[in-house]
Amino acid sequence: MKNKRIFYFLPIMVLSLLFDFQCKAENKSPQNFKKARERMVKIQIEARGITDKKVLSAMRKVERHRFVPPEYQDQAYGDFPLPIGMGQTISQPYIVALMTEVLDLDSTKKVLEIGTGSGYQAAVLAEICDSVYTIEIIDILGKRAEKLLSIMGYTNIKVKIGDGYQGWKEYVPFDAIIVTCAPLQIPQPLKDQLIEGGKMVIPVGMRFAQELVLLTKIKGKIRKTSIIPVRFVPMIRKR
Repeated sequence: MKNKRIFYFLPIMVLSLLFDFQCKAENKSPQNFKKARERMVKIQIEARGITDKKVLSAMRKVERHRFVPPEYQDQAYGDFPLPIGMGQTISQPYIVALMTEVLDLDSTKKVLEIGTGSGYQAAVLAEICDSVYTIEIIDILGKRAEKLLSIMGYTNIKVKIGDGYQGWKEYVPFDAIIVTCAPLQIPQPLKDQLIEGGKMVIPVGMRFAQELVLLTKIKGKIRKTSIIPVRFVPMIRKR
């Protein structure tokens, strides 16, 4: 799986650069943003091997430009992460799609997200799943995301300001867990809060040596599968 994914990147890079240039030249109109989303899915996501129709539909529907600061809206559908303030970023669209797909989600699933950030990943999850519980340690980001998600009409997302390392005991167990910040080691509380047969996708490691891994709980034990090298912001802990 790892090698197959990497082979897509070089030929896609040229298409992505052309796509990014075109995005910047467009006006910030709803119709142009919709066209940009469609091209994003086709060039950045489908072309790299994402096939889950539920994921592709969610990526086409969720308006990524609403989750970035106004000065970056003309770049919202580019093939790269973007700053959202407080030293944090909104992930590259492909990474959002990949992490969502590997969890094998459907409308019955209850998902825990660690690292709300802009709220974009939570919105994508909410288009697919029954319920999403998302935790953000940075107060201003968590409250901003909660307000935006509410304005956008998401009633199946619950936001908490707190230390994601500890998970959310009140709502355990979770069918799936997605972590959008990188700890040095996989938090034991998150392993414990995963249901039997559940899956967790998480980046692990030092900032310049991280690996995205998929964990599956089978008979109480965690089975680990490597996906691709990645670079996420480090996980912040409360002191």
